[in-house]
Amino acid sequence: MSAAPIIEVRGLARRFGPIQALGGIDLTVERGCVYGLLGENGAGKTTLVKHLLGQLRAKRGTVRLFGEDPVSDPAGVLSRTGYLAENQDLPGWMRLDAYLRFLEAFYPTWDRDLAASLCGQFGLDPSRKLGKLSKGQRARAALVGALAFRPDLLILDEPSSGLDPLARRDLLEAVIRSVVSDGRTVFFSSHLLEEVERIAERVAMLQAGRIVLDAPLDEILGDHHRLSLRFEEPQWRAPELPRALHCEGSGQNWTLLVHGDPGAWDALAAQRRAKVTGLRPAGLEEVFLGRARGSRP
Repeated sequence: MSAAPIIEVRGLARRFGPIQALGGIDLTVERGCVYGLLGENGAGKTTLVKHLLGQLRAKRGTVRLFGEDPVSDPAGVLSRTGYLAENQDLPGWMRLDAYLRFLEAFYPTWDRDLAASLCGQFGLDPSRKLGKLSKGQRARAALVGALAFRPDLLILDEPSSGLDPLARRDLLEAVIRSVVSDGRTVFFSSHLLEEVERIAERVAMLQAGRIVLDAPLDEILGDHHRLSLRFEEPQWRAPELPRALHCEGSGQNWTLLVHGDPGAWDALAAQRRAKVTGLRPAGLEEVFLGRARGSRP
């Protein structure tokens, strides 16, 4: 019998006045998975995360973490969940060592050795006040607090937006070393696609409150390609081809984001009096941007 999912969302919908933030989404995150959630600003990522953390009650649909409702059992859920967000509030008047001792009181599984190791790895001085730290140092300090009790689930909501490349690298390496290598679960919401592509095993794309793609990363990358075509005659509007998600170009030369069997495109192009001049796998950023642009009128 397989273990229950760490996260299970069914039919979750949410409106804020006339705005539909979530449109009845289904989402499953298995134990030990690194799950990346992609979406443009306003797609509904943060609204979903707030439901996962119990900050919003599901008015329609259900949300379960470890099989429990995070609103009905916040202590049981949050005691097993680490959380890191962009611009996370920290008490600036506290020293880092005092802040970590404060957190330790709430988590029976707190690992002092791990906290000290992470502070050393990040170059953090425990005697400094949090308010005196740079933005990157505050992000590292918040990550120490999210990791030191060895949570079963780590939720990252745009954790490295605005950080310099070194701080982003430190954050990702800490996640990989401290969480992924232990077989625990990571739910990673970000618009920085290179970060998601680096550590995610499964990826979902959220557009206008709906999940439009949810699959293993390898499957997504293997199923999407950049196709270049040269037509015998100039095309004055974007050519319509089956399984083409986005198209750009002009005249005789067009480039398309396509999905499906790459071996079928020579025949499809010939039917439209065109020749394939290039075909290569698409990166995650190309897939995301192509699908996002292709969904707009």
